[in-house]
Amino acid sequence: MNKITLKYEIDLDFLLIAITCPLKDYRFCYYINKYTGLNLEKTADHETWMTSSTSLYFSKYSYISDNTGTEFYVIANKGVESGYLLPELRGSDYFLLIKEFIDDEDLKNLHKSLNSIPDVVVATEIDPEKLKSKENLVF
Repeated sequence: MNKITLKYEIDLDFLLIAITCPLKDYRFCYYINKYTGLNLEKTADHETWMTSSTSLYFSKYSYISDNTGTEFYVIANKGVESGYLLPELRGSDYFLLIKEFIDDEDLKNLHKSLNSIPDVVVATEIDPEKLKSKENLVF
């Protein structure tokens, strides 16, 4: 009997910024909207499957730019009930995921605006390829 092996690659075509901030998600997104000019809105929670029978949910906010089509998502690292989206980055409270094209100048300004929010401790870009649980970021 022949054996078939299925190989797949996860599409990680996005930028990821890890943010440490003690604010609740709705308050944090309010400040992001205020300081960056984005218009993040609450969407359905991000669902991941840690095992075949256990689902975890993470708070998610999104905004899609009408001008550029760039998609912005803020996802909480701490689950609604328990668990972490990216356990290897437990020190980060939120992740800003940017899909589609963003200009280097715009990214620099966004990064500067995020770090200017008073309660943000640090906002730093992370390479998603180097993460162990990168599959949790795919949706």
